[in-house]
Amino acid sequence: MTVIESKVSQEELETLYYGYTRALDDEIAYWPDFFTDNCTYKVVTRENYARNLPLALMLCEGKGMVIDRVDAIKGNLFYKPRFFRHMVSNILVDKNSDDVIHAQANFVIFESFSESTLHVFNAGRYLDVIVRDNMKLKFREKTCVLDGSLIPGPGSFIFPV
Repeated sequence: MTVIESKVSQEELETLYYGYTRALDDEIAYWPDFFTDNCTYKVVTRENYARNLPLALMLCEGKGMVIDRVDAIKGNLFYKPRFFRHMVSNILVDKNSDDVIHAQANFVIFESFSESTLHVFNAGRYLDVIVRDNMKLKFREKTCVLDGSLIPGPGSFIFPV
């Protein structure tokens, strides 16, 4: 894979990705701020992605659905309290133009419960379409491709990746 010279700096991309994961880990209410109004967010397994199958484990079409996901998390009292820590690496630009950046990054998510040990929740890669919205980088499309095909347990997948 060739890394493409981009009109966006590596520091800008890292700031976007690291801010995104910080929101997921610590400040879920700010997670929607990383998306454009007409965004698409989906989580798929590696197998479904490779076969171009439409089934997604989570799909939000538009920022309103992303906000609804946050509201569901905040209002849902039926899951066991848990903590996540996202690690992002290998942030690369695949292609870009003046208006659109296609980028990808690897991720691993650790999950812990207050009364148990830490474990790997999932890992995979982000395949993203990024645009500038009011001078700020935002995700227009975010596809989270999970390396694993099994969901770790009940209540685990109400949380975004």
